[in-house]
Amino acid sequence: MNQLGSTRERIRGFVTPIAQRIGVGSFSDQQPLITSGIIGSLGVFRLVFFLEETFSVSIDDQEIVAENFDSIDKISRFVVAKLAPCSPE
Repeated sequence: MNQLGSTRERIRGFVTPIAQRIGVGSFSDQQPLITSGIIGSLGVFRLVFFLEETFSVSIDDQEIVAENFDSIDKISRFVVAKLAPCSPE
């Protein structure tokens, strides 16, 4: 499994119990999490903490936007991009 795939699975493992607590039995990796109500504002903060701890990344407040956090796919791509080594300038 590649880095994006394994990152996606770990994030899905975190989000699934949250979704199940509100009665959502299944959801796709593309399904909106925030705008559909699967993750609320407190859940976003828990998710950010999980990502920072699990993947050793730092997430700035201005990065916590729907473009980065509104689906498993978007979150996974965001995290993998944060993990990518910076290219020398």
